[in-house]
Amino acid sequence: MNLGEIHARMKAAAAVARLPLRSGRWTGTAGTVLGRGTGSSVDFQDHRQYVPGDDPRHMNWQAYARTGHYTMKLYREEVTPRIDLVYDLSGSMFLDAAKEARVWELCYFCLESGLRIGGHLRLFVLGREQAEPPRELPVQQALAHGWPATAGRLRDGAEPAGRGGATAAAAVLADQLDRVPFRAGALRVLVSDLLDESPPGRAASALAAARGRGLVLAPFSRAESDPDWSGTIEFDDVERLTRRRQRVEPDLLDRYRQAYRRHFAVWREESARRGVGFARVADAGDFLAALRGEAVPAGVIDMEAAG
Repeated sequence: MNLGEIHARMKAAAAVARLPLRSGRWTGTAGTVLGRGTGSSVDFQDHRQYVPGDDPRHMNWQAYARTGHYTMKLYREEVTPRIDLVYDLSGSMFLDAAKEARVWELCYFCLESGLRIGGHLRLFVLGREQAEPPRELPVQQALAHGWPATAGRLRDGAEPAGRGGATAAAAVLADQLDRVPFRAGALRVLVSDLLDESPPGRAASALAAARGRGLVLAPFSRAESDPDWSGTIEFDDVERLTRRRQRVEPDLLDRYRQAYRRHFAVWREESARRGVGFARVADAGDFLAALRGEAVPAGVIDMEAAG
């Protein structure tokens, strides 16, 4: 997998699509994105009465000449928003070449989008085990393609014989998210396929706590969402690193599809309940076209209208 090539394409994509920072009001140091209060940008916002101690440079002298009352010009505050990126780089994220490529596209797109809009980024990579703490990865290291050695290791070895037959992992995701040191008021972006037994409500709550705004971008492949298994299949559990043979009859396949749909329906419901943006991103086709499928209509990604 050529990460340099993917990175270059996502840098270009971030000029067209972006994380939805323009649609919120943020806190942070001086920057270029609309903040929650008033500040010293050139964009006029409102007037208010003078209060002793106010900066006289913002006095509305024309209004004073007309009315004899001191009033202040208020300008909008512009800040550098805090963006906490959380990447799940567990085995199921790299099930096959198409899904792996989409995962890396999402990772680099979020990085470049946050940088392009002037955000203050922190990046965390989730561990494979409940006892393994999330790892903070320096942004410059990620931009230089210096990912943990375990990222993508599924593709380094044999392909899973079941092609999409990974069973759900233990409830690692929620435990890991609880341990991420999210900043108050930050935009929190989770990139994960969510193939995990964690209660969606608990995971979504971690993204929304302390005035945070959470977003979930969930890559998926048709091989896992709508498999065509038939007969005896050898499945690799890419999270637990185990293998077993399973006879797949039509009723079992139907139960799997129903459980899969139900799992993501609950994720949508719990995310909406907590004000967390949620979108699944298919691994098929062009990246920007994939974002237009769910992410753009759901407001999880902003995209410029075609000229």
